[in-house]
Amino acid sequence: MIKHLSDLLLTPAEMAAVDTAAAASGIDSFALMERAGAAVAAAALRLHPGALRFVVLCGPGNNGGDAYVAARHLQQSGARVALFHLGDPVRLKGDAARARIGCALEGQELDLYRPETGDVVIDGLFGAGLGRAVSANVRALIGRVTHADIPVLAIDLPSGLDGRTGKVLGAAFRARNTITFMTRKPGHLLMPGRELCGELEVFDIGIPARIVRAEAGGVIAENTPDVWKRVLPAEQLETHKYKRGHLVVFSGDADKTGAARMSAISGLKAGAGLVTIAAPRAAMAANAAHLTAVMLHAIDDEADLGDWLSDKRLQTFVLGPGFGIGARARGFVSALADRHLVLDADGISSFKDDPQQLFDLFEGEPRLVLTPHEGEFARLFPDIGGDDALGKVDKALAAARRANAAIIYKGADTVIAAPDGRALINTNAPVWLATAGSGDVLAGIIGGLLAQGLPAFEAAAAGVWLHGEAGQRAGKGLTAEELAAEVLPLKAPCVLSDAQRTL
Repeated sequence: MIKHLSDLLLTPAEMAAVDTAAAASGIDSFALMERAGAAVAAAALRLHPGALRFVVLCGPGNNGGDAYVAARHLQQSGARVALFHLGDPVRLKGDAARARIGCALEGQELDLYRPETGDVVIDGLFGAGLGRAVSANVRALIGRVTHADIPVLAIDLPSGLDGRTGKVLGAAFRARNTITFMTRKPGHLLMPGRELCGELEVFDIGIPARIVRAEAGGVIAENTPDVWKRVLPAEQLETHKYKRGHLVVFSGDADKTGAARMSAISGLKAGAGLVTIAAPRAAMAANAAHLTAVMLHAIDDEADLGDWLSDKRLQTFVLGPGFGIGARARGFVSALADRHLVLDADGISSFKDDPQQLFDLFEGEPRLVLTPHEGEFARLFPDIGGDDALGKVDKALAAARRANAAIIYKGADTVIAAPDGRALINTNAPVWLATAGSGDVLAGIIGGLLAQGLPAFEAAAAGVWLHGEAGQRAGKGLTAEELAAEVLPLKAPCVLSDAQRTL
């Protein structure tokens, strides 16, 4: 369950249902619009004290209603305000019509706006509810504002952005600031929406949290510790390395061992009690020359692996980094079908010709974590990846259901999805994480968390977050080795035994 509304993300359809439910409960919907518009006006005055003119763009729906309220408040504050409307304002209905009537400013048609020095645009054209490409005249207006480098304050979402997917629908404003209400939408965090929103503020206009939560369907949220910290294993003073889990990372051939070592060290740093690299005999010396705290075990083929798996303490594995693509990888994965597995890189690509073969192996309680980037996702899920009507969250959720796995759909806006419909959008990763070996570190962190008993989805989410935090600490210009060195274990409550409590 998402604890804080600040973490919850509602789709435009869910937010519309919240508005409807609020009105049905007896809350004055126009009073909500009044608070929203007043908040926009206050933000405009605070953010742009030197503005020579506030240009308020009013659309044909409730977003336009918010804009009319903002224009009225700005005018009453003594600011110079110019109002431009899209379509015939006489056709407005409900609260938006009431807001227009209450605004004494005479509006002009949208096409007549020409940027002037000192302008600040308040964008109230569409908000998050847009579901089609913007019209030619709106596209031309966006072009004029962008070319003139006029600051834009967007109401709810910069017009032209899809509030569910963050995609640009033909053209969109690049806002310097965005004011939204009650909760954020996925489009505020997904790319390119995140960049186009600028600085984002969420204003509480007074809808009770119970109503907001009741309309949150699939539970989409930002990836923060509050979402998954409840499942962290308690730290006990009476413990030993096997209680903290044993992680196994498979190594590639002698000339491709570095990726596995990066994963292994990261898993150890993330808190696994012990970590073993399982390597071909020909690669043992190359690995041994660089390892101290990580153990080594020789595994050449499926027969070796089958014998070793008789040790039931071996429950968690990472396969893919530097491993090689092909039948050997597929055979190893088949042998691990009853264990917990992080499948990355070469491991994913080994199933590109028959992804269903992989999915059929992992039934029941989700035990598999897949970490595809854009290209790997398209290879495993070609129909889902190629569906332009779907946003990144929808694609990740569809993939998670099909694979019965936790999906980490990597990128600047990494999405973590579970087969049961939960999805998280990660925001703490710096751009400099895009470097060779970074994914190997991530796979190891997730493996280390799985080894400690976290469920697949929570291990994936926590691993992505820890990876971003390590990147922040390592700083610009990091190497994968430096990134691994900055991995820290998750903090959990410490549990004392009865004897220790009496000391």
